[in-house]
Amino acid sequence: MSERTQTGRMDEGRFEELYEKYANDVLRVSYFYLGDRQQAEDVTQDVFVRLLTHAPELEAGREKAWLLKVALNRCRDLWRGSWVKRVVLGSPAMELTPAPDQMDDRLEKQELMAAIRRLPADFRDVILLHYYQGYGISEMAELLRVPEGTISSRLSRGRKKLEEILKESGAR
Repeated sequence: MSERTQTGRMDEGRFEELYEKYANDVLRVSYFYLGDRQQAEDVTQDVFVRLLTHAPELEAGREKAWLLKVALNRCRDLWRGSWVKRVVLGSPAMELTPAPDQMDDRLEKQELMAAIRRLPADFRDVILLHYYQGYGISEMAELLRVPEGTISSRLSRGRKKLEEILKESGAR
């Protein structure tokens, strides 16, 4: 069944199905990447507008991968913008991070999220996809279109860099 209408747009029923199923994942990845809820919502909207208007031929079972890839690309574009070159501490990040309501735990999560935002984009992408979206190495390699060895290396180096950043900041 074709996902496009005669006007070249995506079938509305299919669009609504994909939005219902994946909008929270796109929002979550965008939020963790950017650290700003409003910007993450804007990215999510951009991703789904692109889906609706461009109506790409999505391979069955690969819809989420396409949506997350578009979201990560859009986040990278925004990240490069001058307004986001700051570390956002004290943001309402906990609404997306399940955690006990204890102050120490909350501070540790804020420090971790700030450290993740300081990672270079390649490392940040694999850390977010692996730890926050549950993707495995082969899935990330396919999504990002790089060899599995590169993904493994980025994940390992990203963890080490994250540890260095956390030590620098005096985090636990």
